[in-house]
Amino acid sequence: MTEMHYNSGKMIAVERTFTVPATAVFEKSYSAFLFDMDGTLISSTLAAERVWAKWAEGHGIDVRTFLPTMHGARAVDTVRRLGLPGVDPEAEALKITRAEMDDVGGIFALKGAVEFLGKLPQAQWAIVTSAPLDLARRRLAAAGVPLPQTIVAAEDVAIGKPNPDCYLLAAKKLGVDIGDCLVFEDAVPGILAGDAAGADVLVITATHKHALETAHAVVFDYRHLDVVVEDDGRMSLRRVDVA
Repeated sequence: MTEMHYNSGKMIAVERTFTVPATAVFEKSYSAFLFDMDGTLISSTLAAERVWAKWAEGHGIDVRTFLPTMHGARAVDTVRRLGLPGVDPEAEALKITRAEMDDVGGIFALKGAVEFLGKLPQAQWAIVTSAPLDLARRRLAAAGVPLPQTIVAAEDVAIGKPNPDCYLLAAKKLGVDIGDCLVFEDAVPGILAGDAAGADVLVITATHKHALETAHAVVFDYRHLDVVVEDDGRMSLRRVDVA
């Protein structure tokens, strides 16, 4: 299976081998669910792209080709990847985050997300985001999504997605084995991070502008999902047909 992702601003194809069929996530039960935030639980695309477009223009970067490459990774990693001469990635990331804190217009929860989260035991799900914690809280509040007991944010790891450390840390905080977790993701860096961590992955496509080739299970949004919590606390997914 060939998956498409970005490297240094260019789309490249990566051959990946999966031994677990996509349907497996609907045939298993899990101790915990780990959710990416932007594009997975909420749509913040318009707000984020407004901020990043203005920043890119200020640095002479072609906005049209750049914007598709900035989703799913920490701001500092995105800036560092560009290798702009004379630019301090950490300082620029801080400026971008401040601008994003001031612009939460048009942010909303994906359909069915709030209801789905409400069915989960509080101690058995976490948000694992590339956004800094303060920005994550602000965006979740703007979208009307409840705060979980556990959040792993940009500042909690030394290396962001696609490095698996963020998901490994979330599993550790929840006190479960990462192999007993299901990761909900929308962007390639996060999908690769979930894979590398050793978790199963479910891809949410509601905010996708273009089709993503993936061997993982895919659903559009949370209206297409239901969860069964067993007596022992383990959780399993069920597909829901939506007219």
